[in-house]
Amino acid sequence: MNLLMVIFGLVSILAIVGTFQAIKEKNLLSIVFNLASAGVFGWFVIMTIIHSGYPPTLH
Repeated sequence: MNLLMVIFGLVSILAIVGTFQAIKEKNLLSIVFNLASAGVFGWFVIMTIIHSGYPPTLH
């Protein structure tokens, strides 16, 4: 789960960067999908850190 959080965190960061590039190019569909993916993946990372802690606790 630890490596998965890192990968999803990177995906979320790249989606935010893509959102700014899409705003610069005025591409509405890209803005929507980038914001949605950043929200979903970012929410997963944040809730996993809150629930399991970082580094995750082993039972």
